[in-house]
Amino acid sequence: MFKPLILYIGLRYTRAKRRTQFISFITLTSVLGIALGVTALITVLSVMNGFEAELRERILGMTSHATATGKFGQLDDWQTLDKKLVDYPHVQGSAPFITGQVMINADRRVSGTMLNGILPEYEAKVSDVAAKMKYGHLADLVPGEYGIVLGLELANYLGVSMGDKITVISPQINSTPAGIVPRMRRFTVVGVFQVGMYEYDRNMALIHLDDAAKLFRMDAAVSGLRIKLDDLFNAPQITRTMAKALSSDYQVSDWTLAHSNFFRAIQTEKRVMFIILLLIVAVAAFNIVSTLVMVVTDKRGDIAILKTQGLTSGSIMGIFMVLGSIIGVVGTALGTVGGILLALNVETIVPALEHLFNVQFMAADVYYISELPSKLVWTDVYSIAGMAFLLSLLATIYPAWQASRINPAEVLRYE
Repeated sequence: MFKPLILYIGLRYTRAKRRTQFISFITLTSVLGIALGVTALITVLSVMNGFEAELRERILGMTSHATATGKFGQLDDWQTLDKKLVDYPHVQGSAPFITGQVMINADRRVSGTMLNGILPEYEAKVSDVAAKMKYGHLADLVPGEYGIVLGLELANYLGVSMGDKITVISPQINSTPAGIVPRMRRFTVVGVFQVGMYEYDRNMALIHLDDAAKLFRMDAAVSGLRIKLDDLFNAPQITRTMAKALSSDYQVSDWTLAHSNFFRAIQTEKRVMFIILLLIVAVAAFNIVSTLVMVVTDKRGDIAILKTQGLTSGSIMGIFMVLGSIIGVVGTALGTVGGILLALNVETIVPALEHLFNVQFMAADVYYISELPSKLVWTDVYSIAGMAFLLSLLATIYPAWQASRINPAEVLRYE
């Protein structure tokens, strides 16, 4: 069907003559439409892939891959469980923690905050906060000195800096002769961290584990152990196996349970965006139908002569399928190249546009992160290019079939 002669005639029809300038213009718009659609699809999916990967990295850099705790939400002897996990397969480290909601007061500013008690020497095993310190060090958290490390946004909101005093108010209460009053403790700011995720930079503070135990009246108990695994994507299976291996006195959960709805929502949004942008490609691809219909109408005399010369209906159909496929291939190729270049440079282009127009496209308090990341996945590129070409090919079938049904006698009768 696609003999060299068919290919030659199909390629020849792509060249415009003076009387077919309008058809060539429609062809050009079809090519540009496919190219823009493919470019947009590759770029948007790359940005969403980067957004998901960046959020996962930042969330898991501050939380943990898995958490082990006791039946009643606390561990009375965390050292015993920590020793059991040292040689457990897939476990890279563990660290005890105490967590609770508090109010932090500085001068006239008050903010609700998640307060975490940690052991600085253990924390580096399970989180990246030690590497994200903007001022001070985690080692500055010394038991009994009541030092506190704040997120950068929280410190800015409270208007405090290194060495300033703040008051931490616990929801637990003290009974005194003057009545019932909340538990309060003065802390000194000894460090500020910035992980680049607004939720943590604005709503988290760290103190030493021993100080947290006194503040929350935990004695020797902790809230649980945070566990770092060698394969975060296999965390559900690892934690299920771990829960069976440990006694029934322990409860083990993984990060997918705590953040499953969030990442599932991102996956759903990616699918919806893919479908919406693919429809743009489809609309551009089906512009090929109108282009080929006009070409067929313009070339009726040529088709009749070719049939009288011995070309079969299948060969005629092949000529116009070649013509439509060329439009699809060129548009897809241009769009793929443009999409790859844009996806690879979006992290440079967006800041430049923000600086040029003095705007911020992504507010940190709305989108969690303030930078627009991009992660090009080659399987997405192949899938998008393949589907764009397939849609272009499907759009050629009907006009090519109509061309193959032209009766030479009826056409040449009026020539």
